[in-house]
Amino acid sequence: MEMERDFHMAIGEAEENYANNSRLQRKALLKTKPVLDKAVRQVCTVLLPPTMVVADLGCSVGANTLLFVSDVISTIADIQCHNELGCHPMELQFFLNDLPGNDFNQIIKDMDKKMTNLNGGNIYIAKSTPPSVVKMYQDQFQKDMSLFLKLRYQELVPGGQMLLTFLGRKKEDVLDGDLSHLCALLAEALQSLVTEGLVEKGQLESFNLPLYGPSIGEVKAVVASIGLFGIDHIELFESNWDPYDDLEDDGLHSSPQRGVNVAKSIRAVFEPLLASHLGEYILDELFQRYAQNVERHLVEVITKYSVIVLLLNRRG
Repeated sequence: MEMERDFHMAIGEAEENYANNSRLQRKALLKTKPVLDKAVRQVCTVLLPPTMVVADLGCSVGANTLLFVSDVISTIADIQCHNELGCHPMELQFFLNDLPGNDFNQIIKDMDKKMTNLNGGNIYIAKSTPPSVVKMYQDQFQKDMSLFLKLRYQELVPGGQMLLTFLGRKKEDVLDGDLSHLCALLAEALQSLVTEGLVEKGQLESFNLPLYGPSIGEVKAVVASIGLFGIDHIELFESNWDPYDDLEDDGLHSSPQRGVNVAKSIRAVFEPLLASHLGEYILDELFQRYAQNVERHLVEVITKYSVIVLLLNRRG
């Protein structure tokens, strides 16, 4: 895998592109809006900066980035409307960034070399993943998260705020994570293609998703270990796999469209990685099978994303 070539969202005008399939991310933005509001107000009223610089790390394409920008502007406008800044005008600068190829995602290059044939046909942590591979994921997360925070510390002014929203894990048991279930169903679809000779076995064995869903305890431990940030807020909320399912109930029900919706949202994120490794020709068939696997799973088991919201303040 190559960072610039493979690690981006699905682009273009096709139905499967990220702009058309990022409702799940939009729901997370709306859920975290109160925490974003808190961070902006803290910076405005405590630091009274003549210029506020806002960086969106990991922004992609579509309306979600503009929603984030709009929320920040609305909060500052409300502060100024209530004269909380006194007579201090404020200039706003937004930096929309993606693909930090020199730090956090080094996991892609490292894991490809170390994990070939070690994970037994899995593409992420699963029940059958060897302890040595699990530890590799955990060590890589601690290393990358620590480096990420140290680099952001250099960019923030003392008292600056950083709001992070990312997929995590509700339980401390690393083998019982929500991402494990989601990725296992994708691995199952890939395995069926291998069985039918449509994908080579070596292609499956050499593919591992470069991500990790930490628990809140693991996140707190990394933040505490580097000692550069204080935690102003941390919480975990759950979100339905289907981005169009806004119901809060935990009832089991069947809907073939639900599997399709989940498959589209996952494809919008992982398509470049999978296309580079397997070839574009197999993607339609792969995600049709994945949609069927997801629907079959959700009929039997209530499974949701665990999303961690973390608000950090830079220590002096």
